[in-house]
Amino acid sequence: MLGRHKVNYALLAFVLDALGVIGAFLVAKELRTALPLGNPELTVAALPRAVVGIALLIWSITFFAFSVYDPERRTFLAGEILRILAASLFALLVLAGILYFSFRDTARLLIIYFYICDSLWMIFWRVGVHTFGLVHPQPEQTRNVVIVGANELGEHIARVLEPYSWSGLHVRGFLDELSTSPISTLPVLGPPSDIRAIVKTHRIDEVIIALPHHQYDQLDGIVTALQTLAVHVHIVPNYPSLALFRPTVEHLEDVPLINLRESALSTQQRLVKRAFDLAAGLALTLAALPFMAVVAAAIRLDSPGPIIFKQLRVGENGRLFTMYKFRSMVANADADTTETEPSEPEETTGTHKTPDDPRVTRIGRFIRRTSIDELPQFFNVLLGTMSLVGPRPEMPWLVEKYQDWQYRRFAVPPGMTGWWQVNGRSGKPMHLHTEDDLYYIENYSLRLDVVILWKTIFVVLNGQGAF
Repeated sequence: MLGRHKVNYALLAFVLDALGVIGAFLVAKELRTALPLGNPELTVAALPRAVVGIALLIWSITFFAFSVYDPERRTFLAGEILRILAASLFALLVLAGILYFSFRDTARLLIIYFYICDSLWMIFWRVGVHTFGLVHPQPEQTRNVVIVGANELGEHIARVLEPYSWSGLHVRGFLDELSTSPISTLPVLGPPSDIRAIVKTHRIDEVIIALPHHQYDQLDGIVTALQTLAVHVHIVPNYPSLALFRPTVEHLEDVPLINLRESALSTQQRLVKRAFDLAAGLALTLAALPFMAVVAAAIRLDSPGPIIFKQLRVGENGRLFTMYKFRSMVANADADTTETEPSEPEETTGTHKTPDDPRVTRIGRFIRRTSIDELPQFFNVLLGTMSLVGPRPEMPWLVEKYQDWQYRRFAVPPGMTGWWQVNGRSGKPMHLHTEDDLYYIENYSLRLDVVILWKTIFVVLNGQGAF
């Protein structure tokens, strides 16, 4: 329903931003010569075209990675500007790094002027477009919507569509056997049997069918009645509680299949996230290898037993995988428990770690408090069973106690760190973990991953909630 308008805007944004990168370099070159800053004896050489091309490539890739052009995320101006500022800063750091190893003669002030000019341009034209209503449809482009079914699902759809009034969508009311909606202030325009006349009278452009299961026998009649009218028909299957996140539709020849277990990440987001995991994970693993060797030797000298502790965890889509950690307890600490699971978990507090567990070794206590015990999980990241950032990789015994809504946290790969870890870690009640994980999944972006990784550094340094 929103796709065409949003895609057009995304294409316009990409073209204007690309032109802005080129124009910002030209303006920056003039500013570098005209303004009395920097070394007055320095003459600015001709701007290499390669630098402009590299910057254009970096800005394009970064903006796509930060979902600046994602049609599904372009709703409100404030959020769009925040993504632009974050993406621009990240792109600037990448450009500075590349120039350091290539075009080192490029003036630093030139790059700074370029960054300021480009950021101002990208914000300026977006504010102008929104201020003068250029992104809003003309009156003749307004589309009237009617929802078949004055029930909870129908009301939910009406609430979802309300923020998109800027796109021209206006919900005129419901069609239902009831004369009024028991849960909405929107009017009931009539029964579904009169849908053809109601569509003509109210000039309806979009019909959304949100009937409960026991009324699905009306679908044939409704769709047939609308077949000869110039109206778009959408059916909302009444299964939201069964889906992990965003269901998708695929076709097996002529048979449509609804995938209830589709990942919460789009193909583009998954590609960017995996590329980031491989690049950053490999760099961090190589940097940590010497230190990990020292830790391994210390564990071997401290107590007998294996250096690496292996444990089954529940990953994406409920799949079991082996997670690696440095052993922090005595070997075979308890045949019926795991490293972080007491024999009788505290149901009242909802915690599954104890700060004074006698099975923890001397080295183990230190590596737990500093989170060094989790360094081998870098190998899980490289193998693809985990991500650098994501929901906590949960233990199977705990998943068995989940309520139905909590299974939605398995819609993305688990992470070494996540929103939950930087907002309380082990001291937070267990029943709140899933809500934090769902917040991360619903608001995922590469920018959020970078923010969480940055916060993790300070959380680990402070030893917050780790034991």
